[in-house]
Amino acid sequence: MAFAAGVGYAAKGVVYLLVGGLAFLAAIGLGGDNVGTKEALYGLASKPFGDLMLGGLGTGLAAYAAWRLLQALLDTEDVGRGPKGLVTRLGFLISSLIHGSLGIYCLDLLRNAASSSGQDTASDRTALVMSHQGGLYVIFAIGLVFIAIGLRQLWRAIRRTYLKNWYRQDMGPLQRRLADIITRWGLSARGVVFQVIGLFLCISAWQTDPSEAQGLGGALNVLAAQPFGPWLLGAVALGLASYGLYCLINAAIRDTSID
Repeated sequence: MAFAAGVGYAAKGVVYLLVGGLAFLAAIGLGGDNVGTKEALYGLASKPFGDLMLGGLGTGLAAYAAWRLLQALLDTEDVGRGPKGLVTRLGFLISSLIHGSLGIYCLDLLRNAASSSGQDTASDRTALVMSHQGGLYVIFAIGLVFIAIGLRQLWRAIRRTYLKNWYRQDMGPLQRRLADIITRWGLSARGVVFQVIGLFLCISAWQTDPSEAQGLGGALNVLAAQPFGPWLLGAVALGLASYGLYCLINAAIRDTSID
């Protein structure tokens, strides 16, 4: 399973590098766009060797989804069964579902069965869930989970809890320092974005208005619309790219053994 987890982390890292890179180009006015993960993957379809890249990313994302599912079911992180541990494991399960759907989306793109625009908006998905009985409560609960995951990302950046999972003996002092800086920036940026997504999901459920929901691309647009938006967007975009590098670091040195 360690190999599958490494491949999964690498694929996830490439996706976040794409999202962060495109957002940073948008922030500095050199083209680019604030897009979510599916839009970033859709953009690869028309590129040279796009099919090959999508095939590799789809396989990696499926492997990552399987790894996250094991983390949720087997408690590989030793988070326990208390309220905090259950929220963490629920976050792993949601991550598994999200990245599994991304892997399927890559397959759909290879089969030319995906949306012609690459758009599968958060509001559309939210409206679908709201159309079912109890859907409002589900959306509100998912929003709270996203906020909790965002807070956990910030907490991990502050406490540097990720260090215990690294084989740091294989790294020199400068490498450890650079990896630490990249990871703290990446986790902080992702934490902010997840809290924005969760907040808008809660607002969407509270107001019974699925159009309020925002995905990753929408959250970046919200940040860009704030005072000093380009600077804020640029910092978060580089942070998301740093999170992608953090995933690549995990692919190389993270302990993914299952006791």
